[in-house]
Amino acid sequence: MLKGQDVVILIKLLANAGESWSQRDLARLLCMSQSEVNAGLKRLKIAGLVRIHSETVLPQPVLQASKEYLVHGVKYSFPVSLEEYTAGVPTSIAAPIFKDKLILGDEPLPVWPYSKGTARGIALKPLYSSVPQSVIEFPDQTFYDLLSLVDTIRQGRARERNLAIKMLEEYLSYDK
Repeated sequence: MLKGQDVVILIKLLANAGESWSQRDLARLLCMSQSEVNAGLKRLKIAGLVRIHSETVLPQPVLQASKEYLVHGVKYSFPVSLEEYTAGVPTSIAAPIFKDKLILGDEPLPVWPYSKGTARGIALKPLYSSVPQSVIEFPDQTFYDLLSLVDTIRQGRARERNLAIKMLEEYLSYDK
């Protein structure tokens, strides 16, 4: 059974295809412990979402399986409930990736709760608690974009979800 941190690890690997970090580096960038990353990689391997090419290099995502899981599985494994109004980091349809792509109404926008966040909105629990800290402390635009797209798939209305799926598939095509 996959955990939210496993999905975050998978998204980081997808966002940085071919990067040769150590598990220690990955743990630092994701604000997780090394043991969480190690266990997460093992669960991802069992699920068929990553494959190991050598013991010295981090596992690499199985692209088609990862796309299928992010598009069709995550929203059922990690459903969203919007909570209180809070400070945080914009996500889902409020994220910068959707700027000029959606017309947003007057309702509060989703944010990952985080005291150092610069936006205010309705709390959307991230896939793992360290996500907002990781996004702020170790900026990686592709990682942030992919997390926001996945949150839109988890939380958005049909039109927003369909746009997020299309954008996710474009991001993960690697032939840009």
